[in-house]
Amino acid sequence: MGYIRRRMASTEEVYGCGKGRHAGKENGKSGAGNNWAKGHYTEGAELVDSVLDVVRKEAENCDCLQGFQLTHSLGGGTGSGMGTLLISKIREEYPDRIMNTFSIVPSPKVSDTVVEPYNATLSIHQLVENTDDAY
Repeated sequence: MGYIRRRMASTEEVYGCGKGRHAGKENGKSGAGNNWAKGHYTEGAELVDSVLDVVRKEAENCDCLQGFQLTHSLGGGTGSGMGTLLISKIREEYPDRIMNTFSIVPSPKVSDTVVEPYNATLSIHQLVENTDDAY
């Protein structure tokens, strides 16, 4: 018995999923502009249902869905805001599945965007509530 890895890629402009292809793709008109609230409540909230439809289709193709693994950044608005919104929606729909994240934490050595620590701080509560493991 083997397993099939499925991928969901997201940036501020493109959301896609598939078996090495873009089976489902959602395009946004704009990003969250380094704003957690914009990614969580406005821009991300407009796209999250379409992204969840892609997740559902991929989950239905699995014989034995074990869980989800997401990689996202906590510094920008999309990875932190929409990322945590997506995690909470997936957790709501699949409460008995494993939820792992690989969260990239901002560093002042790499970026000088002043809101990155705020975005990360706002994301931590969501990660604690909705993930089994966050790395």
